[in-house]
Amino acid sequence: MVCGGFTCSKNALCSLNVVYMLVGLLLIGVAAWGKGFGLVSSIHIIGGVIAVGVFLLLIAIVGLIGAIHHHQVMLFFYMVILFIVFLFQFGISCSCLAMNRGQQEVLLKSAWGMLDDKTKTDLESQLNCCGLHNVTNSTATDVPKLDKNQQSCSAPCAKQKPYDCVTCVERMLNHATEALKILGGVGLFFSFTEILGVWLAVRYRNQKDPRANPSAFL
Repeated sequence: MVCGGFTCSKNALCSLNVVYMLVGLLLIGVAAWGKGFGLVSSIHIIGGVIAVGVFLLLIAIVGLIGAIHHHQVMLFFYMVILFIVFLFQFGISCSCLAMNRGQQEVLLKSAWGMLDDKTKTDLESQLNCCGLHNVTNSTATDVPKLDKNQQSCSAPCAKQKPYDCVTCVERMLNHATEALKILGGVGLFFSFTEILGVWLAVRYRNQKDPRANPSAFL
């Protein structure tokens, strides 16, 4: 059987969905590992990562079953959902790669406001910073003018005398550009694997199974 035929398309689609299943399981495992070791305490972050992993796992299972059985309906829904995911992921990846420093700061402010106090405390301890912003250019003798998150800061730098903590937005912006490039690049790569999956599903769906009844309608 030459490559590009029925068997080749079936094997390629099955292999791609096995990879998606492994990535989904990896996301679920990483989220559980981070929660178990206390690296991330926010239930929203953990829940979001697990939800993405479960969604990817379910889509991969649908695609795998559809490919094995050459199921027309399952393959149709698989390629439609995967194409929608591709559109969203491609747009988000391009946005990450094109985001400038000012836009990064606005995004960090929005994300910080949605975090609970426990997650903010964890970030301050891990990044060794206090609060998102200073209300004023505060000094060691001007602590009351710090924002409420800095007043209760648990970072190691807050216990030093004199007070020598940087704001968390300053610390995060130092790594935000690199992180966004990595996220954008990885997301862009996976978005092209998704459009490959759509193309394989369309191609495979329109092929006849050589072992089936030649007079059967696909």
